[in-house]
Amino acid sequence: MRTVIVGGVAGGMSAATRLRRLDEKMDIIVLDKGPYVSFANCGLPYYIGGEINEREKLIVQTPQRLEDRFNLDVRVEHEVIHINTDTKEVVALSGDNEEVIPYDKLVLSPGATPIIPTIAGMEDADNLFTLRSIPDVDGIMNYIDEHEPKKAVVIGAGFIGTETAENLTSRGIEVTIIEKASHVLPSVDAEMAVFLEYELKKNGVHVISEAGVIAFTDNGKVVHLDNGVEVATDMIILSVGVRPDTDMIKNSGITVNDRGGILVDENYETNVKDIYAVGDAIVVKQIQTGEDAMISLASPANRQGRQVADVIAGLPRKNKGSLGTAIVRVFSQVMASTGLNETQLIRLKKDYAAVHIPGKNHAGYFPGSSDIFLKLLFDRKTGAIYGAQAIGRDGVDKRIDVISTAILGELTVFDLPELELSYAPPFGSAKDIVNMAGYAAMNIIEGMSENIQWHELRKLQDDGAFVLDVRDDAELKAGRLSNATHIPLSELRERMNEIPTDNLIIVSCHSGLRSYLAERILKQNGFNVRNLDGAFYLYSKVLPEEIEH
Repeated sequence: MRTVIVGGVAGGMSAATRLRRLDEKMDIIVLDKGPYVSFANCGLPYYIGGEINEREKLIVQTPQRLEDRFNLDVRVEHEVIHINTDTKEVVALSGDNEEVIPYDKLVLSPGATPIIPTIAGMEDADNLFTLRSIPDVDGIMNYIDEHEPKKAVVIGAGFIGTETAENLTSRGIEVTIIEKASHVLPSVDAEMAVFLEYELKKNGVHVISEAGVIAFTDNGKVVHLDNGVEVATDMIILSVGVRPDTDMIKNSGITVNDRGGILVDENYETNVKDIYAVGDAIVVKQIQTGEDAMISLASPANRQGRQVADVIAGLPRKNKGSLGTAIVRVFSQVMASTGLNETQLIRLKKDYAAVHIPGKNHAGYFPGSSDIFLKLLFDRKTGAIYGAQAIGRDGVDKRIDVISTAILGELTVFDLPELELSYAPPFGSAKDIVNMAGYAAMNIIEGMSENIQWHELRKLQDDGAFVLDVRDDAELKAGRLSNATHIPLSELRERMNEIPTDNLIIVSCHSGLRSYLAERILKQNGFNVRNLDGAFYLYSKVLPEEIEH
């Protein structure tokens, strides 16, 4: 039997090598239109910055090594231009030569290609690049070596855009990053993205959000935005997203969605028998909602490649979908997320709640501890975990991975405090931030605490809410919430007569713990109280203009 795999890298090569391990006799052909069939595309930005200092380290496997180890027939620079499903043949173009290759099973893993929007003056911009492949990064590095650019514009502030901005900055290039959405990293919630934006600005990156590019002039040396701003630059990196690279299947009868994503069943099989698809080009199910999603991540692609090989070999494997767990490092800060964000929950009309929890990567008294700020989203009644986001210098991956596993295991917030996470002072805390998030969520569900979010404070104040700041005197030097009354927590019991009994009381401290203690004291004395989630720490980051000094 012959299996032809179209596309290498994560999905295709995982399928090919797994198939060989399962079937030594199978004829396996891998066709890739590029010159490299197995490379680390996630490492490309770090090669630009010099953190990966050898180009060869980006190349994971060569066709020769794959032939020697796995007996695979790997053909690079073979672009599939047509699939004949009736005769079970693919037509591949190599140079000027067309080759017709029959198959018994066909696996499509063409990946995704950068979205190139139509922008006036683009055809004359000789300094415009995308970053998706080794030829792309070669073009960028050659341009940098030849032209020594002083300024760069990165269009798009998603994962690749922010990583590219960091690495261009590391080369001494002044970077402006432009994002059409309201904040950088649009896949996370606005108040969490603020911390990443601070990190970009702290390291000299100019951030322009809520602005789109409408034109390039002077051969790409000037970028014109729809808000009237003009940005001078020496080079441009276009990073506005990707689309499935599925032009090859036009007129093949294989069903795609309106974005070109290949529709597959739970066995990764398309609507055409014996044709399967994996990776960035397929439509998956978001595990929690069952909705169709396009998730371009390396980990799911590798998993799908292995699973489709199992299916072809006759093993029982199912395509269960994806959570979309992702992580990015930008300078000294790491942002990670899993599951659903607030925008998605609002669209889905879920009755959800959120808690923001500050913590440390390990015991605070042990040298080298650093901050982590975690947001947990959950069902207000059942405690089902919807999603989480976290930012910090170290240990963020560990916490989000734990919560991702909890979601897949269908645990609830009531289970999070029960997780026995490894603890010793250099590695964690006796009550990890994940445990604490569970406790805080439980308090919300069980009515021990009622919180409000940062974006709700101003309206509640306008409606007559009384804001109580329970920080210590020295902490007021950092600023205070507008029109807040200050009573330190240690004096609260003796000064309750200063608090109105007919108003809604909103309590705040630095991060939320002391305000929760104040909430419990006041509630048990008959006051109507809400806790400002994330407290002064979060509010001052998101709305610094509303802080009084």
